[in-house]
Amino acid sequence: MRLSSVRFGCLLALVCFVSLSWIKSVPQHEGPTPRLDLQTLYERLMLAEQLGGQVRKELSNMLDELRNLSRTMNNTNSIPAATETTKDDFFKQAILQPNIFVYMPHLREHPESLTANVVLGQGRRGVSMVMGIPTVRREKQSYLLSTLSSLLGGLTPAQRRDILIIVFIAETDSDYVSRVADIISENFAREVRSGLLEVISPSKYYYPNFTNLKETFGDSKDRVKWRTKQNLDFSFLMLYAQDKGTYYVQLEDDVIAKTDYLSAMKTFTMQEASKEWLYLEFSQLGFIGKMFRTRDLPMIAEFFLMFQRDKPIDWLLDHILWVKVCSPERDAKDCEEQKASLRQRYKPSLFQHVGLHSSLSGKLQRLKDKDFGTIALFRAHRNPPAELSTSLIHYQRHSLKRAYGGEDFFWATTPVRNDYILFNFSQPLNISRYLFHSGSSEYPGDKFLNTTVEVLPYYARAHDRPENSSASSHQLSDNGFIVLGSFENGVAEGDIKEVLQPISALRLVVHSNASVWALLSEIHITVK
Repeated sequence: MRLSSVRFGCLLALVCFVSLSWIKSVPQHEGPTPRLDLQTLYERLMLAEQLGGQVRKELSNMLDELRNLSRTMNNTNSIPAATETTKDDFFKQAILQPNIFVYMPHLREHPESLTANVVLGQGRRGVSMVMGIPTVRREKQSYLLSTLSSLLGGLTPAQRRDILIIVFIAETDSDYVSRVADIISENFAREVRSGLLEVISPSKYYYPNFTNLKETFGDSKDRVKWRTKQNLDFSFLMLYAQDKGTYYVQLEDDVIAKTDYLSAMKTFTMQEASKEWLYLEFSQLGFIGKMFRTRDLPMIAEFFLMFQRDKPIDWLLDHILWVKVCSPERDAKDCEEQKASLRQRYKPSLFQHVGLHSSLSGKLQRLKDKDFGTIALFRAHRNPPAELSTSLIHYQRHSLKRAYGGEDFFWATTPVRNDYILFNFSQPLNISRYLFHSGSSEYPGDKFLNTTVEVLPYYARAHDRPENSSASSHQLSDNGFIVLGSFENGVAEGDIKEVLQPISALRLVVHSNASVWALLSEIHITVK
């Protein structure tokens, strides 16, 4: 900057010197020599014009250099020293907010730590709804798989294409992150492959030193650290999700959802779309089930970061409402009325907190949402007439017949290899789709594992295979049955190709001994 100023002064001095020299060099003739004087004057004016053009060009170049220098200085103030490659990557990928280094000054040494580590994911974008689930290491019990099963279990194919669920493993231990990601990938392989489910983690430099936190509101140092980290976790997840979809829903890793929760949320959101709300509430507990427009997430996250050390995150959310609409000149009643206009409540609640052991060490969390009510343990459908048989022994009244008829769920004692469930249709049917959902919110572990779905085409029973059939493209089982698919994370669903129609029978076959009981909470056979 100092060098540019010197150059600018030298140029100005040169211009002045040339101008003075030119003026003084004009001859002061007393005699009549007008033709010579005019010729000399013309030549010197042309020279001055050339010099002026050069000066303008130099000045223009200097202005460009000053602008570039100004940009460089601004970038330097925002980003600490790093390699050029690091800076380029940072600008392309980082979760950058104008003042984030003010609230988290330790990140100046590692600006790349604002970029999430995408452990699992396909980069899905453009969905209508993004769900964020922060999860941390728990001492007693993890509820994450049950939460994901509850959220994913009843989704239709169209719904699966229009949402994104982001699991944020809020730990810097890379081994632990890898173990959790492997468990998720193993249990939800299809959702990971399709891009519906994404797993991210923070950089090891993301979190500050928590040892110097001030104890406030009677909270212990451990609790202050826990709530401060939670503020940072929610902020990171929100900023990562801001460009993924239209709406963002904040959840926790120990909740269950009601059947058809997604349809209810979308319907309510459309009803409230024209109102100036900051968030919609689908649960009355804490931060569970709060929906935001993604365009508001940068402002909300910046507020959380600004006061990360001061208060819990649900208090800070309420303070945003106060800042927006409450007047210090009016009473508390008016303030509550104004805040209510920015948060619209849906009833009954769609999410329930189920975790007993909090992520805060030693804390038991017994809170329940009273507006949630009871959750259905099965989902009824009208299925086609069929003769039912099974080798499994059902428990009490939870028979296969009642489950197939939509009256109950089917609950059987521990399956062993070669156990089966058979649906034998008296008349061959054109079946377009099948869906079997095992496990439930109360018994999430009672799932069918290593179990296939198989069909018996009519031509196999009649020993009359049509010419256009392509049995070689399907996996053959015994007795003419063809394998269509298998249970993944307790769910088996799929379409049945036209070449296999009509269908005489459908069955489930267990291929290995299980260690737990098996529960079918949904049976849906769709006829064309």
